Amino acid sequence: MMPRWKGKGLQAKANADPMSKIVSQLQSSLIQFETRGLLSSCSVLVEVDAELADLLNRSCFGRPRITAQEDKQWFQLDMEEAFYLCFSLKCLKVIGEDGSIKSNEELWDYFKSKKLVFPVSYKVYSHLRHKNWVVRSGLQYGVDFVAYRHHPALVHSEYAVLALSEGDNDLNGRLRVWSDVHCTVRLCGSVAKTLLTVIVNSNNQGANSPSCLEHYTVEERTITRWNPERSREDQTGPKNGTKKILKDWCNHI
Repeated sequence: MMPRWKGKGLQAKANADPMSKIVSQLQSSLIQFETRGLLSSCSVLVEVDAELADLLNRSCFGRPRITAQEDKQWFQLDMEEAFYLCFSLKCLKVIGEDGSIKSNEELWDYFKSKKLVFPVSYKVYSHLRHKNWVVRSGLQYGVDFVAYRHHPALVHSEYAVLALSEGDNDLNGRLRVWSDVHCTVRLCGSVAKTLLTVIVNSNNQGANSPSCLEHYTVEERTITRWNPERSREDQTGPKNGTKKILKDWCNHI
């Protein structure tokens, strides 16, 4: 599936201002101002000025939060976003309810207590972010994330992403039967997205600390629905390995 830009000339605009450059600018700004966030249940709140708000918007981290304080601007970061800025980019400090700065290990344990699958979902989030994809919540599509080639104002998301763990365990509650695969692929097709499953293998490292992430490995698989009308003149059958991908996926589950 080709990227669907939202207007003429937007691809050139995105190429001229790559996401890696914008994220680097955000990282430098957060470090320069020693930015700190406030831990609030399942998210982190960051007080920002106009410049930082613009960088957060352009790099697609968090969402502006409307408050009664007209003289202050706040951004709300999801757990994966906050931990990525803290642990991977090392440009944000998070303050807990007791007023102390949380270490990466403390923040890791806290997020795990709030979200059982956090180690897997964070590995997938960081994996895609490192590849310069913009990653946002996929809740409205029934998946974990959606991935954009650049800012959502410029281009539609291309992938609906499911974060799965390798092996037969309680974290894998989805796509266990063929009907789940079929329904999910049909849903993705109806919103012009390709289903991307990112399978995380912990390699028996556990999840006691964020240092385990460097031992985790991922395997990416796209799953698409074969449309017979696309190749009804072709006697060789489906192309691009679609049949093989679906067969492999059936064997995997």
